[in-house]
Amino acid sequence: MKRTLGIGLAVVLLVGVVTAIVLGQGGDNQAQLQTVRGVIGSEKLAFFADQRVKDVFAKHGLKVEVDPAGSRQIATATDLNSYDFAFPSSAPAAEKIQRDRKAARTYAPFSSPMVIATFDPIVDLLTKAGVVKAGQGYQTFDVQTYLDIAAKGTRWDQLPGNTAYPARKNLLVTTTDPRDSNSAAMYLAITSFVANGGVVSSQDAEAKVLPAVSKLFLDQGYTQSSSEGPFEDYLSSGMGKTPLVLAYEAQFVDRVVRGDSTIRPDMKLLYPAPTVLSKHTLVPLREPGDRVGQLLSTDAELGKLAATFGFRTADPKHFNDIVKEKNLTVPQTIVDVVEPPAHETLERMLEAIAKQY
Repeated sequence: MKRTLGIGLAVVLLVGVVTAIVLGQGGDNQAQLQTVRGVIGSEKLAFFADQRVKDVFAKHGLKVEVDPAGSRQIATATDLNSYDFAFPSSAPAAEKIQRDRKAARTYAPFSSPMVIATFDPIVDLLTKAGVVKAGQGYQTFDVQTYLDIAAKGTRWDQLPGNTAYPARKNLLVTTTDPRDSNSAAMYLAITSFVANGGVVSSQDAEAKVLPAVSKLFLDQGYTQSSSEGPFEDYLSSGMGKTPLVLAYEAQFVDRVVRGDSTIRPDMKLLYPAPTVLSKHTLVPLREPGDRVGQLLSTDAELGKLAATFGFRTADPKHFNDIVKEKNLTVPQTIVDVVEPPAHETLERMLEAIAKQY
Protein backbone atom coordinates (compact mmCIF):
# COMPACT_ATOMS: atom_id res chain seq x y z
CA MET A 1 0.00 0.00 0.00
CA LYS A 2 2.76 2.41 1.00
CA ARG A 3 4.63 1.51 -2.17
CA THR A 4 1.52 2.25 -4.30
CA LEU A 5 1.09 5.64 -2.60
CA GLY A 6 4.73 6.39 -3.16
CA ILE A 7 4.50 5.60 -6.87
CA GLY A 8 1.33 7.71 -7.18
CA LEU A 9 2.97 10.64 -5.43
CA ALA A 10 5.99 10.35 -7.70
CA VAL A 11 3.77 10.41 -10.79
CA VAL A 12 1.94 13.52 -9.55
CA LEU A 13 5.25 15.26 -8.85
CA LEU A 14 6.59 14.27 -12.26
CA VAL A 15 3.50 15.64 -14.03
CA GLY A 16 3.82 18.86 -12.06
CA VAL A 17 7.46 19.24 -13.02
CA VAL A 18 6.74 18.59 -16.71
CA THR A 19 3.82 21.06 -16.68
CA ALA A 20 5.97 23.72 -15.06
CA ILE A 21 8.68 23.19 -17.66
CA VAL A 22 6.19 23.41 -20.55
CA LEU A 23 4.57 26.54 -19.13
CA GLY A 24 7.97 28.02 -18.48
CA GLN A 25 9.02 27.35 -22.05
CA GLY A 26 5.85 29.02 -23.35
CA GLY A 27 6.62 32.07 -21.25
CA ASP A 28 10.21 32.04 -22.50
CA ASN A 29 8.99 31.92 -26.11
CA GLN A 30 6.82 34.95 -25.50
CA ALA A 31 9.70 36.72 -23.80
CA GLN A 32 11.99 35.87 -26.69
CA LEU A 33 9.79 37.63 -29.26
CA GLN A 34 11.45 40.78 -30.54
CA THR A 35 9.16 43.80 -30.14
CA VAL A 36 8.98 45.95 -33.26
CA ARG A 37 7.22 49.32 -33.12
CA GLY A 38 5.63 51.08 -36.07
CA VAL A 39 3.41 54.05 -36.84
CA ILE A 40 0.79 53.21 -39.45
CA GLY A 41 -2.09 54.70 -41.43
CA SER A 42 -5.22 54.16 -39.33
CA GLU A 43 -7.00 52.07 -42.01
CA LYS A 44 -4.47 49.25 -41.34
CA LEU A 45 -5.11 49.14 -37.60
CA ALA A 46 -7.63 46.28 -37.80
CA PHE A 47 -5.16 44.21 -39.84
CA PHE A 48 -2.35 44.56 -37.30
CA ALA A 49 -4.77 43.99 -34.39
CA ASP A 50 -6.00 40.68 -35.85
CA GLN A 51 -4.79 37.73 -33.78
CA ARG A 52 -4.08 35.68 -36.90
CA VAL A 53 -1.69 38.37 -38.11
CA LYS A 54 -0.03 38.53 -34.68
CA ASP A 55 0.42 34.76 -34.73
CA VAL A 56 2.18 34.83 -38.11
CA PHE A 57 4.59 37.50 -36.93
CA ALA A 58 5.18 35.50 -33.73
CA LYS A 59 6.17 32.46 -35.80
CA HIS A 60 8.93 34.64 -37.19
CA GLY A 61 9.97 35.80 -33.73
CA LEU A 62 8.33 39.23 -33.87
CA LYS A 63 5.79 41.05 -31.75
CA VAL A 64 4.59 44.02 -33.79
CA GLU A 65 3.13 46.99 -31.93
CA VAL A 66 1.62 49.90 -33.86
CA ASP A 67 0.28 53.40 -33.31
CA PRO A 68 -2.19 54.85 -35.84
CA ALA A 69 -1.83 58.28 -37.41
CA GLY A 70 -2.79 60.11 -40.59
CA SER A 71 -0.40 59.63 -43.49
CA ARG A 72 0.29 63.36 -43.80
CA GLN A 73 0.88 63.51 -40.05
CA ILE A 74 3.33 60.59 -40.21
CA ALA A 75 5.34 62.35 -42.90
CA THR A 76 5.39 65.83 -41.40
CA ALA A 77 4.53 65.93 -37.71
CA THR A 78 5.35 62.58 -36.06
CA ASP A 79 8.52 62.00 -34.06
CA LEU A 80 9.78 58.84 -35.73
CA ASN A 81 12.77 58.29 -33.43
CA SER A 82 10.92 55.79 -31.25
CA TYR A 83 9.70 53.67 -34.18
CA ASP A 84 11.26 50.86 -36.21
CA PHE A 85 9.10 51.52 -39.27
CA ALA A 86 6.66 54.03 -40.71
CA PHE A 87 3.78 52.72 -42.81
CA PRO A 88 1.72 55.53 -44.38
CA SER A 89 -1.05 54.95 -46.90
CA SER A 90 0.44 56.91 -49.77
CA ALA A 91 3.60 56.83 -51.84
CA PRO A 92 4.19 60.62 -51.61
CA ALA A 93 4.23 60.49 -47.79
CA ALA A 94 6.58 57.49 -47.85
CA GLU A 95 8.80 59.27 -50.37
CA LYS A 96 9.28 62.18 -47.97
CA ILE A 97 9.98 59.90 -45.00
CA GLN A 98 12.48 57.84 -46.98
CA ARG A 99 14.30 60.97 -48.11
CA ASP A 100 14.30 62.64 -44.67
CA ARG A 101 15.42 59.50 -42.85
CA LYS A 102 17.80 58.36 -45.61
CA ALA A 103 16.16 54.92 -45.66
CA ALA A 104 17.80 52.47 -48.05
CA ARG A 105 14.55 50.93 -49.33
CA THR A 106 10.78 50.83 -49.05
CA TYR A 107 8.18 48.07 -49.32
CA ALA A 108 4.72 48.38 -50.89
CA PRO A 109 3.07 45.10 -49.81
CA PHE A 110 -0.49 46.15 -50.56
CA SER A 111 -2.56 48.88 -52.14
CA SER A 112 -6.12 50.02 -52.70
CA PRO A 113 -7.48 52.04 -55.62
CA MET A 114 -9.66 55.06 -54.92
CA VAL A 115 -13.30 54.43 -55.85
CA ILE A 116 -16.64 56.22 -55.81
CA ALA A 117 -19.24 54.43 -53.69
CA THR A 118 -22.78 55.07 -54.91
CA PHE A 119 -26.21 53.56 -55.60
CA ASP A 120 -28.03 52.12 -58.64
CA PRO A 121 -30.34 55.15 -59.22
CA ILE A 122 -27.33 57.48 -59.19
CA VAL A 123 -25.47 55.21 -61.60
CA ASP A 124 -28.43 55.42 -64.01
CA LEU A 125 -28.55 59.22 -63.76
CA LEU A 126 -24.83 59.67 -64.31
CA THR A 127 -24.82 57.18 -67.18
CA LYS A 128 -27.34 59.41 -69.00
CA ALA A 129 -25.18 62.44 -68.16
CA GLY A 130 -22.09 60.78 -69.67
CA VAL A 131 -20.19 60.54 -66.38
CA VAL A 132 -20.56 56.79 -65.83
CA LYS A 133 -19.35 54.50 -68.60
CA ALA A 134 -19.08 50.76 -69.01
CA GLY A 135 -15.70 49.17 -68.45
CA GLN A 136 -14.66 45.55 -68.79
CA GLY A 137 -16.85 43.98 -66.13
CA TYR A 138 -17.03 47.17 -64.05
CA GLN A 139 -18.18 50.78 -64.42
CA THR A 140 -16.00 53.87 -64.60
CA PHE A 141 -16.50 57.44 -63.44
CA ASP A 142 -15.23 59.79 -66.15
CA VAL A 143 -13.43 62.51 -64.18
CA GLN A 144 -13.16 64.98 -67.10
CA THR A 145 -16.90 64.90 -67.76
CA TYR A 146 -17.57 65.23 -64.05
CA LEU A 147 -15.25 68.26 -63.76
CA ASP A 148 -17.06 69.93 -66.67
CA ILE A 149 -20.41 69.46 -64.91
CA ALA A 150 -19.06 70.56 -61.52
CA ALA A 151 -17.45 73.68 -63.01
CA LYS A 152 -20.91 74.90 -64.04
CA GLY A 153 -22.22 74.50 -60.50
CA THR A 154 -24.77 71.95 -61.76
CA ARG A 155 -27.33 70.78 -59.20
CA TRP A 156 -28.73 67.28 -59.11
CA ASP A 157 -32.25 68.55 -59.89
CA GLN A 158 -30.92 70.17 -63.06
CA LEU A 159 -29.96 66.86 -64.65
CA PRO A 160 -32.37 66.09 -67.50
CA GLY A 161 -35.08 63.58 -66.63
CA ASN A 162 -33.98 63.28 -63.01
CA THR A 163 -36.85 61.94 -60.95
CA ALA A 164 -34.79 59.51 -58.87
CA TYR A 165 -32.74 62.10 -56.98
CA PRO A 166 -34.02 65.66 -57.53
CA ALA A 167 -31.91 67.19 -54.74
CA ARG A 168 -31.30 70.94 -54.75
CA LYS A 169 -27.61 70.66 -54.07
CA ASN A 170 -24.52 70.67 -56.25
CA LEU A 171 -23.39 67.49 -57.92
CA LEU A 172 -20.30 66.83 -55.85
CA VAL A 173 -18.36 63.82 -54.62
CA THR A 174 -18.25 63.68 -50.82
CA THR A 175 -14.67 63.50 -49.58
CA THR A 176 -12.81 63.90 -46.33
CA ASP A 177 -11.16 67.13 -45.20
CA PRO A 178 -8.12 67.87 -47.39
CA ARG A 179 -6.40 69.46 -44.39
CA ASP A 180 -6.27 66.15 -42.55
CA SER A 181 -6.92 63.12 -44.72
CA ASN A 182 -4.94 61.02 -47.17
CA SER A 183 -8.03 60.02 -49.16
CA ALA A 184 -8.78 63.70 -49.87
CA ALA A 185 -5.17 64.14 -50.98
CA MET A 186 -5.60 61.21 -53.37
CA TYR A 187 -8.76 62.85 -54.76
CA LEU A 188 -6.75 66.02 -55.31
CA ALA A 189 -4.14 63.94 -57.14
CA ILE A 190 -6.80 62.57 -59.49
CA THR A 191 -8.64 65.81 -60.20
CA SER A 192 -5.48 67.91 -60.55
CA PHE A 193 -4.08 65.39 -63.06
CA VAL A 194 -7.20 65.70 -65.23
CA ALA A 195 -7.46 69.48 -64.89
CA ASN A 196 -3.79 69.85 -65.82
CA GLY A 197 -3.72 67.22 -68.55
CA GLY A 198 -0.94 65.39 -66.69
CA VAL A 199 0.79 65.17 -63.32
CA VAL A 200 1.13 68.59 -61.69
CA SER A 201 4.86 69.15 -61.38
CA SER A 202 5.40 72.94 -61.33
CA GLN A 203 4.07 75.94 -59.45
CA ASP A 204 2.65 77.33 -62.69
CA ALA A 205 0.61 74.14 -63.10
CA GLU A 206 -0.53 74.39 -59.47
CA ALA A 207 -1.79 77.94 -60.05
CA LYS A 208 -3.59 76.77 -63.19
CA VAL A 209 -5.58 73.95 -61.54
CA LEU A 210 -6.18 75.26 -58.01
CA PRO A 211 -9.26 77.43 -58.74
CA ALA A 212 -11.15 74.46 -60.21
CA VAL A 213 -10.04 71.74 -57.80
CA SER A 214 -10.42 73.91 -54.69
CA LYS A 215 -14.16 74.29 -55.35
CA LEU A 216 -14.59 70.52 -55.31
CA PHE A 217 -13.69 70.60 -51.60
CA LEU A 218 -14.88 74.03 -50.48
CA ASP A 219 -18.38 73.69 -51.98
CA GLN A 220 -19.03 70.58 -49.90
CA GLY A 221 -19.25 72.52 -46.67
CA TYR A 222 -18.35 70.50 -43.59
CA THR A 223 -16.12 67.49 -44.25
CA GLN A 224 -14.89 64.79 -41.87
CA SER A 225 -11.25 64.09 -41.02
CA SER A 226 -11.25 60.29 -41.48
CA SER A 227 -12.33 58.19 -44.46
CA GLU A 228 -14.43 56.05 -42.13
CA GLY A 229 -16.76 59.03 -41.50
CA PRO A 230 -18.26 59.57 -44.97
CA PHE A 231 -18.18 55.83 -45.68
CA GLU A 232 -20.24 55.15 -42.56
CA ASP A 233 -22.68 57.85 -43.70
CA TYR A 234 -22.90 56.09 -47.05
CA LEU A 235 -23.74 52.80 -45.34
CA SER A 236 -26.18 54.14 -42.78
CA SER A 237 -27.80 57.25 -44.31
CA GLY A 238 -28.11 56.12 -47.91
CA MET A 239 -28.09 58.28 -51.00
CA GLY A 240 -30.19 61.05 -49.45
CA LYS A 241 -27.12 62.43 -47.70
CA THR A 242 -24.24 60.91 -49.66
CA PRO A 243 -25.06 59.94 -53.26
CA LEU A 244 -21.37 59.87 -54.22
CA VAL A 245 -18.64 59.08 -51.70
CA LEU A 246 -14.91 58.85 -52.29
CA ALA A 247 -13.60 55.71 -50.61
CA TYR A 248 -10.87 53.13 -50.67
CA GLU A 249 -11.88 49.97 -52.51
CA ALA A 250 -10.62 48.05 -49.47
CA GLN A 251 -13.30 49.60 -47.25
CA PHE A 252 -16.09 48.16 -49.40
CA VAL A 253 -14.44 44.78 -50.00
CA ASP A 254 -13.65 44.38 -46.30
CA ARG A 255 -17.33 44.82 -45.41
CA VAL A 256 -18.43 42.27 -47.99
CA VAL A 257 -15.85 39.72 -46.82
CA ARG A 258 -17.07 40.14 -43.24
CA GLY A 259 -20.67 39.60 -44.36
CA ASP A 260 -21.70 43.05 -43.17
CA SER A 261 -25.46 43.42 -43.63
CA THR A 262 -25.11 47.17 -44.26
CA ILE A 263 -23.81 46.38 -47.77
CA ARG A 264 -26.99 46.19 -49.84
CA PRO A 265 -27.51 44.96 -53.44
CA ASP A 266 -28.19 48.52 -54.73
CA MET A 267 -24.76 49.74 -53.56
CA LYS A 268 -22.19 49.99 -56.33
CA LEU A 269 -18.56 50.94 -56.86
CA LEU A 270 -17.42 53.22 -59.67
CA TYR A 271 -13.77 53.41 -60.64
CA PRO A 272 -12.58 56.93 -61.47
CA ALA A 273 -10.98 57.20 -64.89
CA PRO A 274 -8.24 57.91 -64.18
CA THR A 275 -7.73 56.77 -60.62
CA VAL A 276 -4.75 56.54 -58.28
CA LEU A 277 -3.62 53.72 -56.06
CA SER A 278 -3.30 54.36 -52.39
CA LYS A 279 0.02 52.51 -52.06
CA HIS A 280 0.56 51.42 -48.48
CA THR A 281 4.32 51.90 -48.37
CA LEU A 282 6.46 50.76 -45.44
CA VAL A 283 9.66 52.70 -44.73
CA PRO A 284 12.10 50.77 -42.50
CA LEU A 285 13.75 53.02 -39.94
CA ARG A 286 15.73 50.24 -38.23
CA GLU A 287 16.61 46.62 -39.05
CA PRO A 288 13.59 45.08 -37.21
CA GLY A 289 11.31 47.31 -39.27
CA ASP A 290 12.97 45.99 -42.41
CA ARG A 291 12.05 42.44 -41.32
CA VAL A 292 8.40 43.49 -41.04
CA GLY A 293 8.53 44.96 -44.54
CA GLN A 294 10.06 41.79 -45.94
CA LEU A 295 7.46 39.55 -44.29
CA LEU A 296 4.52 41.68 -45.42
CA SER A 297 5.87 41.55 -48.97
CA THR A 298 6.75 37.85 -49.18
CA ASP A 299 4.85 35.80 -46.59
CA ALA A 300 1.87 34.07 -48.21
CA GLU A 301 -0.11 33.83 -44.95
CA LEU A 302 0.14 37.57 -44.37
CA GLY A 303 -0.77 38.22 -48.00
CA LYS A 304 -3.92 36.10 -47.72
CA LEU A 305 -4.90 37.83 -44.49
CA ALA A 306 -4.35 41.28 -45.99
CA ALA A 307 -6.70 40.32 -48.84
CA THR A 308 -9.44 39.47 -46.33
CA PHE A 309 -9.24 43.11 -45.22
CA GLY A 310 -9.85 44.20 -48.82
CA PHE A 311 -6.27 45.08 -49.77
CA ARG A 312 -4.77 44.22 -53.15
CA THR A 313 -1.53 42.39 -52.43
CA ALA A 314 1.83 41.97 -54.14
CA ASP A 315 0.61 38.55 -55.30
CA PRO A 316 -2.74 39.36 -57.02
CA LYS A 317 -3.97 35.81 -56.49
CA HIS A 318 -4.78 36.49 -52.84
CA PHE A 319 -7.17 39.36 -53.65
CA ASN A 320 -8.63 37.67 -56.72
CA ASP A 321 -9.43 34.51 -54.74
CA ILE A 322 -11.28 36.54 -52.12
CA VAL A 323 -13.44 38.53 -54.56
CA LYS A 324 -14.22 35.39 -56.57
CA GLU A 325 -15.33 33.59 -53.42
CA LYS A 326 -17.62 36.52 -52.50
CA ASN A 327 -18.90 37.09 -56.07
CA LEU A 328 -17.71 40.68 -56.03
CA THR A 329 -17.72 42.61 -59.30
CA VAL A 330 -14.38 44.37 -59.16
CA PRO A 331 -11.68 44.56 -61.85
CA GLN A 332 -8.81 42.12 -61.60
CA THR A 333 -6.55 44.73 -63.16
CA ILE A 334 -7.11 48.48 -63.23
CA VAL A 335 -5.49 49.97 -66.31
CA ASP A 336 -6.29 53.69 -66.07
CA VAL A 337 -4.04 54.49 -63.11
CA VAL A 338 -1.94 57.65 -62.79
CA GLU A 339 0.76 58.65 -60.34
CA PRO A 340 0.15 61.36 -57.72
CA PRO A 341 2.29 64.49 -57.65
CA ALA A 342 5.49 64.59 -55.61
CA HIS A 343 4.99 65.14 -51.90
CA GLU A 344 6.05 68.79 -51.91
CA THR A 345 3.73 69.65 -54.80
CA LEU A 346 0.79 67.86 -53.22
CA GLU A 347 1.44 69.56 -49.88
CA ARG A 348 1.58 73.03 -51.45
CA MET A 349 -1.77 72.48 -53.17
CA LEU A 350 -3.35 71.10 -50.00
CA GLU A 351 -2.06 74.06 -47.99
CA ALA A 352 -3.40 76.49 -50.61
CA ILE A 353 -6.84 74.88 -50.34
CA ALA A 354 -6.67 74.88 -46.53
CA LYS A 355 -6.13 78.64 -46.48
CA GLN A 356 -9.44 79.14 -48.27
CA TYR A 357 -11.54 77.49 -45.55
